[in-house]
Amino acid sequence: MCGITGFWIKNSGSSAESLRKTVKIMSDALVHRGPDDCGIWVDENNGLALGHRRLTVIDLSSAGSQPMKSADGRYIIIYNGEIYNYKEIAERLRSKGVGLRGGSDTEVLLEAISVWGVDDTLQQLVGMFAFAVWDRKKNILVLARDRMGEKPLYYGWVNNGFVFASELKAIKRYPGFSGEIDRDSLSLLQRYSYIPSPYSIYKNIRKLPQASLVEINVREKVEKIRTYWDISDKARNGVENIIADDSNAVLSNLHEKLTKTIRGQMISDVPLGAFLSGGLDSSLITALMQECSSKPVKTFTIGFHEAEFDEAIYARQVAQHIGTDHTEIILQASDALSVIPKLPELYDEPFADTSQIPTCLLSSIARNEVTVCLSGDGGDELFGGYNRYLWGDRMRRYMAIMPEPFRRTISALITNVSPRWWDKIYSIIMPLLPDRLGFRNAGNKAHKVANLMLGKGIEESFLDMVSYWRNPNDLVLHSSEPETVFSDTSMRSIFKDYAQRMMYIDQRTYLPDDIMVKVDRASMGVSLETRAPFLDHRLVEFAWKVPVSMKLHKGRGKWLLREMLKKYLPDRLIERPKMGFQPPIGEWLRSGQLRDWGESLLDSNRLKNESFFDSDLVRKCWLEHLTGKKDWTGQLWTVLMFQAWKEAQ
Repeated sequence: MCGITGFWIKNSGSSAESLRKTVKIMSDALVHRGPDDCGIWVDENNGLALGHRRLTVIDLSSAGSQPMKSADGRYIIIYNGEIYNYKEIAERLRSKGVGLRGGSDTEVLLEAISVWGVDDTLQQLVGMFAFAVWDRKKNILVLARDRMGEKPLYYGWVNNGFVFASELKAIKRYPGFSGEIDRDSLSLLQRYSYIPSPYSIYKNIRKLPQASLVEINVREKVEKIRTYWDISDKARNGVENIIADDSNAVLSNLHEKLTKTIRGQMISDVPLGAFLSGGLDSSLITALMQECSSKPVKTFTIGFHEAEFDEAIYARQVAQHIGTDHTEIILQASDALSVIPKLPELYDEPFADTSQIPTCLLSSIARNEVTVCLSGDGGDELFGGYNRYLWGDRMRRYMAIMPEPFRRTISALITNVSPRWWDKIYSIIMPLLPDRLGFRNAGNKAHKVANLMLGKGIEESFLDMVSYWRNPNDLVLHSSEPETVFSDTSMRSIFKDYAQRMMYIDQRTYLPDDIMVKVDRASMGVSLETRAPFLDHRLVEFAWKVPVSMKLHKGRGKWLLREMLKKYLPDRLIERPKMGFQPPIGEWLRSGQLRDWGESLLDSNRLKNESFFDSDLVRKCWLEHLTGKKDWTGQLWTVLMFQAWKEAQ
């Protein structure tokens, strides 16, 4: 895994030494992504410079160093990622008489582009990647990103120059970068807790969307963006060609495909392990890894002293049952506090998924023993793991038969009771409920259901479910929230099922722009590569053909994965409530560990002077949270992460 950066200046007149110096400063900002090697290539005549930081995982020799020039001298590439089927592509190249100098996937990717071109090569790739390739013959720069958005790539225009990088911190080092904050993007952050593609926190800088490539002609200041794999087409094809086989046949097919994917992703020339939370997805990935391995797989988990947030006990039991070499660390609040000051630098742009904290700590622990870790990310979005997929369809049906005045009355009754009181009520009745009705944060979920009752259409209801601030333009001064996938109604006729539509939107937004961002920055911050077998595009395409009834069944999500896991684990380790990976931030903000920090960032005078937020609204929520009148954890964290990020700039 690596970090890439570069720029192309129109009519620069810059010397090779000047170009080299600038791109070196930019690539040094990415040293955490690639501590093992640094490479630079410049084209003085065209004002182009490419920089690369390398983390050696496959082919540890200098034959894998970048930037790399194709054998015919036409193409120069810098690349971040892993091509899992590079050996198969290498054989195709050899059959065409192409000689390969080393054993790296970088060389295979580059020579494939030389033989077939960028577009045809992209169709052959299985993996995660972001790369830039310079065509010396046509004087065209092409950037590309993997299908599911696992690897990041930012780009934009600064002073008539085109700049790009794996992370914003490299772009910020480009001469003349102003760093003007985009208030419209800030409003998106307040709604979702992340900034969805193609937007970024800075004006004139964008994220390249998943499964896209962009051709740059700097002389005409032109960008030509296109997709090479359209998830909407794959989803449409899937729901129109639902698998008619019985569940046993589908289970067997999925087991075969997932095992093959995991075998491919276990290829590494450095130590490899797995994140194990004890949940369904990571347990299944770990079980299949162990089945494929001749020795105990190294697994890693963290837990919290607060029992209601701690999954470590389940991970420990899974590890013992499967027989892995397990490492477990129990965290104190002080451990989380030590991470929070590092978040603005680590995440580059404000990012407010609170599970970023344990993810950072888990990555740091794993890096002490391995260089690569597999994870269970993507299982929820592909196979129906989130409670909202179940609730959404139920709520839609209930609302259809409830008069609007009645719904508003019920909603008001629910929200008049604070989340903390709902939590207490739920803790009393929970022992009487079946396991499938066991979940955490009952109070917050009750309030979300209450808000759903006020919704009208499916998209509006789902947007409410995933929103932190429901009206971010009221919070962010002088902002106008941009459109996102939620505004796209073109897929309504395709998805007859409510859950399908939500899974599609999550695969376009939450998965690449929250989950993948969280894991990539946390892991690469300590030079750890992560791989997500569920996100193999062939598995994604297969998942869209699986009937919804095999995903959501008898009030439980991920039925198919549960059935598969029964081969490896007893029911007691499978059939338990979903917990997630969230630390008790809300309590820490109230109890004192984070209270002073929060008060400083949300000081009324400070908010007024900086003039990004409606200070009265923020202070109202802060005080209500401190007194326990309401739980504003998620909403306050989006504001706090921006404030902390801005303070660190």
